[in-house]
Amino acid sequence: MTEPPRITDLREALTGRQFPTLGMWNRLEGRPRATDFGRALQAEVRDPLWLLTRQWQLGEFLGEDAGSPVTATYSVATAVPSRFRAQDGTVVDLPTDRPLETLAERRAIPFTAGPDRVSYDLRLVLGRHWLKLLAARAQLRHFRQDYVARWPIELPDATDDSDTEIVAHPEVWAGVAAVAGRRMDGYLLYRHIKDGGKAYDGITNNNSLRSQLTTLGTRLVNWFEGLIDQPASGAAWDGRRLEHRFSVSAVDGSETVLTAPEYPGGELDWHAFSVDPRGPLGGADPAPAPLNRTVFPSPVRFSGMPLARWWAVEDGQTNFAAVRPDSTDLARLIFLEFALVHSNDWYQLPCDLPGGTLARIRGLAVTDVFGQKQWITPAGAGDDENWQRWSMFTLDTLGTEDVAADTRLFLPATVPATATGPALEEVSLIRDENANLVWGVERTVRVPTGEPRRGVEVANEVVAHRRRLFPAPDPGDPTAAVAYQVMSAVPENWIPFLPVHVPDDTRKVQLQRATLPSAVDGRLIRPRTALLREGLDSPVPHSYFVNEEEVTQTGTTISLAYNRTRWHDGRVTVWLSASRGTGRGAGSSGLRFDFLTDTAPSS
Repeated sequence: MTEPPRITDLREALTGRQFPTLGMWNRLEGRPRATDFGRALQAEVRDPLWLLTRQWQLGEFLGEDAGSPVTATYSVATAVPSRFRAQDGTVVDLPTDRPLETLAERRAIPFTAGPDRVSYDLRLVLGRHWLKLLAARAQLRHFRQDYVARWPIELPDATDDSDTEIVAHPEVWAGVAAVAGRRMDGYLLYRHIKDGGKAYDGITNNNSLRSQLTTLGTRLVNWFEGLIDQPASGAAWDGRRLEHRFSVSAVDGSETVLTAPEYPGGELDWHAFSVDPRGPLGGADPAPAPLNRTVFPSPVRFSGMPLARWWAVEDGQTNFAAVRPDSTDLARLIFLEFALVHSNDWYQLPCDLPGGTLARIRGLAVTDVFGQKQWITPAGAGDDENWQRWSMFTLDTLGTEDVAADTRLFLPATVPATATGPALEEVSLIRDENANLVWGVERTVRVPTGEPRRGVEVANEVVAHRRRLFPAPDPGDPTAAVAYQVMSAVPENWIPFLPVHVPDDTRKVQLQRATLPSAVDGRLIRPRTALLREGLDSPVPHSYFVNEEEVTQTGTTISLAYNRTRWHDGRVTVWLSASRGTGRGAGSSGLRFDFLTDTAPSS
């Protein structure tokens, strides 16, 4: 077969018609590849005048009489907080070996609830540690049974009403009965030593052994106080306002008191603090030397921000067009305006500050590309009460006096994350419009062994046990078709709060904790949670009040749990704290008075 001739010059062959032929086709296809990519890489613009017109129309050619910053020189003065005060209590030195959350949130662990002993888990832990200290010394091992007998875990009596909180719950009763007479109550020994007693009291008269027991007693106290951080005096939790309130002070020329008046618990940052113009806390530590640096500013960059050039393509991972704000959603509208309009007008400067400092910019000078220097003043300066002034990361001043705005930055000595355990107690404060009351519903309570349980289950088990102890007399057959009831029954985990007037005020109302009679024998019901037992376990018992505005229509939830974190030096800190959250709405207890109920007809 003859090989067809090869065409070397296609243009000349077509022009001269050297190879006439008859061709047929049903479609034309472009050739997607070529040996030369030069023209494709030129990115030719067919109508450059239209592009220039669009740029002029949108104002891209408008210039500004300004230059981009090249260098910035600043001076920052810092002060370290050195004093701490919980609410209006005693002023103490601010320790540096733990985060500020620990000091602000910690509270004392309840070991008693009225006459009843609770927290048997920690009582046994203390006792076990003491027996281990004794076992480590051969001369003291034989005192083990003496301490178990002197500080015993008592066996509960099922027929005694004072042990109802233990024997009403089978698992609690079994746990306490298992260790009764076999383990010691370490908290009783710890409390005896803290109150001025000696570890050897009632144990031995040998002076040599007394000295060793005294040393071990000191070790026991130090070990337990390092295990769980507790306040030495008053805690920062304000039961009337259902939030923490505390103050710290730092010396920056003069002493500055920073107060957190409404800290609900959880994340502690700069926005929880305000400058307190009231009396100082007595801080006198010298301020560190100012920090002077010259740095290079860099433009602010974030995902999805508009690019400076008109024909550049933005990153499509962040779609600001998908944000649908309402007309009243001012915060979202301000955010979108910043992200879409003024995003390329911001620069950032590096400035490293340690945690736990109060920083003040003494001066900031910026040099632009034209060599001109600009002295930058704080954007939030002015009158603190000026409603048109807006700033961020600065401190406001408590009160309504006309004072200059404080533009300092406070970096509290906090941790980025805290491990929070399960809620040991949970109380919901809800409004009952039908009964015109506020109820403190104990949804989660701690049983005497320390475990959390549902409050309604604990209350029902206690009522069932007390009915067995005090059986109701047989009322006999009813003599009428209806019976008169004075009031309906309410679960014992519902604690009432009555609205009462604030003293010397006929308009303001506060909520006072009240009580209801038991459905068994009319005994007054007391709260089981430490959150609602404010004032009941004090040396001088007193009433408990809550500000009426703290319980909103949606209600308020308070929980109690252990927290654990690790400080920058590796030290582990554990503390018990309360935190406040939003409720789940109003509720109804079903409480009613003076009503008739149907009775079964007589046979």
